[in-house]
Amino acid sequence: MSKHTTGFIGGGIVAAGGLIALLAPVLSPYDPLANHLETTLMPPGGAYWLGTDELGRDVLSRLLYGSRYALIIGVTGMVAGLICGVPWGMIAAYFRGKTETLLMRVVDVLLAFPGILLALAIISVLGTGVVNVVVAVGLFSMPTFARISHGAVIAVREMPYVEAAMATGCRTSRILFIHILPNTLAPVFVQASLRIGAGILVAAGLSFLGLGVQPPTPEWGAMLSRGRMYVQSAPWLAVAPGLCIMVMVMGFNLLGDYLRDRLDPRMRGEDRTYKT
Repeated sequence: MSKHTTGFIGGGIVAAGGLIALLAPVLSPYDPLANHLETTLMPPGGAYWLGTDELGRDVLSRLLYGSRYALIIGVTGMVAGLICGVPWGMIAAYFRGKTETLLMRVVDVLLAFPGILLALAIISVLGTGVVNVVVAVGLFSMPTFARISHGAVIAVREMPYVEAAMATGCRTSRILFIHILPNTLAPVFVQASLRIGAGILVAAGLSFLGLGVQPPTPEWGAMLSRGRMYVQSAPWLAVAPGLCIMVMVMGFNLLGDYLRDRLDPRMRGEDRTYKT
């Protein structure tokens, strides 16, 4: 698969997901929270394209609304991690010395934990709910952004234009945010797309374990958790949200791969292909 095809597929999935999330109230044929006990566990077809769950709720409507929670948590968590992590890494790389040692040791400690384990620890302290899941995803993403920003700033810090700005007496804040930051954003943009996908996956995992977004909120991980109890009698309850999670995460990962190929100077002009 060529890199252009990868970008087209990834961008198309992300764009479609965003459009579905935006138009969920228009596209949903039923209220995702309305219980209809007379139509419980109906198979896909007829009036219910993807069937109904154990409370008679339309699975399609719940999936459409679930895309909102997936994107809100993934994007907001990524932005929170970026806002905290990028300045953290920049400050460590610019001032060096003991400041760098202290700040980057904190990052190393956070990176030593598996992502889902770190998110579980945060949720166990903060409690469940959408806001707390966003905080957990943000803190889960922060050390990755800090590490990438740290490496990028070290590469740029010794460039002649930065040394010239230092020699002319520019303020530290101006050097960091005017001269250094714009030239270190390429790897940050790539990681941002990958972090959204990872955030969606972590949020779904937390909800699957009962520690994230709570029922009856139509969140994909929570739907998957409920659906696993009916995997033999009503497999669509687990298959549908599982596929949604897989496709959305894959879309952001493919988009991140494409951005990496386009923004990495070492790969510009190369006709890189991926074996399938």
